Amino acid sequence: MSSTFDLIVIGSGPGGYVAAVRASQLGMKVAIVEKDARLGGTCLLRGCIPTKSMLESAEIAEHARHAEEFGVTVGDVRVSLAAVLKRKDKVVSQNAGGVQFLMKKNKVEVFQGLGSLEGGGRVKVTSASGAQVISAQHILLATGSKPRQIPGIAVDGVAVMTSDELLELREMPRHLVVMGAGAVGVEFASVFSSFGCEVTLVELADRLVPVEDEEVSAEFARIYQKRGIKVHTSTKVAQVERVEGGVRLRLEREGAAPTSLTASHLLVAVGRAPVTEGLGLERTKVRVERGSVHVDPFNRTDEPGVYAIGDILFGKPLLAHAASAEGVLAVEHMAGLNPTPIDYAQVPGCTYSSPEIGSLGLTEAKARAAGYEVKVGKFPFSAVGKAKVINQTAGFVKIVADAKYHQILGVHIIGPRATDLIAEAGPLLKLECTVEELIGTIHAHPTLAEAMHEAAHATLGHAIHM
Repeated sequence: MSSTFDLIVIGSGPGGYVAAVRASQLGMKVAIVEKDARLGGTCLLRGCIPTKSMLESAEIAEHARHAEEFGVTVGDVRVSLAAVLKRKDKVVSQNAGGVQFLMKKNKVEVFQGLGSLEGGGRVKVTSASGAQVISAQHILLATGSKPRQIPGIAVDGVAVMTSDELLELREMPRHLVVMGAGAVGVEFASVFSSFGCEVTLVELADRLVPVEDEEVSAEFARIYQKRGIKVHTSTKVAQVERVEGGVRLRLEREGAAPTSLTASHLLVAVGRAPVTEGLGLERTKVRVERGSVHVDPFNRTDEPGVYAIGDILFGKPLLAHAASAEGVLAVEHMAGLNPTPIDYAQVPGCTYSSPEIGSLGLTEAKARAAGYEVKVGKFPFSAVGKAKVINQTAGFVKIVADAKYHQILGVHIIGPRATDLIAEAGPLLKLECTVEELIGTIHAHPTLAEAMHEAAHATLGHAIHM
């Protein structure tokens, strides 16, 4: 193996490995350092990919339960958690192998071990077999994040878990309490509810998925409650006690007496924390705040030659697709291509639950707070032919537009395939499209995307099918 490179990437998640590939395409000699035995990072090994595999199993179970509505007879629907996890592991392995192939194809040297900065462009790689030092003109930090834990709530991996442990759980929960109703929490709530478990969501904020548009949050709560998922908002988990067969939680809500809740398992899903300990940042000029790294618009840190991307960035979205874009931006800047900095207002947010949520741009409340006079259009999936065909009619598309020029400011979707449909909103916002331009774009029939077209009509007060 070589010891001198143009670029060393620490971390092989969707930010790190994408950056490595792009750097190689630009003619750089690249090394990637990964502490896990397999490439792919948290997203592939313990996040995006395994959770979506389980969500797919959950969706199939739901379809099977309603098969007779489609004229298909199915026997008793039973979910084997062991089989679900086996398929999940297979999907993860296939994708990890794909990343390994990309490294080989692009001549990226892989170093297995823990990478830390030694200063002067040097990186120490420590593994079970010892340590070695490699060097490069540029270093890219892409070490990702881990589940955030709460002081006083001990994660034991048996009854009290983070998403990491829940992905490996070998027994079906009798009653799963999910602490935190952000994307991670509601996705696991969706999975285990579809698997037939009793599920309770506890959220400190006053609504589920609190970063979303308020109408989306309200519709989301309505659908979850209809599914039988119990919801407690504006509620604090004040105490967790291990008891025989599970856990007992003390719940506190302002203006109400504390209540007790007993369950077999507790998932702590209260966000994620940057993985920067052990990186040697204290030996550099890198500015760190609460474990996160400050960068400029091109992802440069204050340490010459050191860039950072992904979940370790301060104040940036913790999203795999954002990390990939940041990785490309960083290496293109290293190569002198003068790339355009990322507009984070145009990074889509996706929640892969049932129902799905896809959002981009300003919510109605944020648009008004920014001083816009707004026009809002909503169109329900219940009025879309394709949604009726697939028997998924809950939810809607909502468009937030400027009342004066009709420029589209935000698109918010809750319902079937929302995470795919939101992609249409990207060019609309990037090119500053108007509602009229969306109306003038013919959408195929019958498709779920017709809801977007109809929502544009609704924004101007003339939806066709309602």
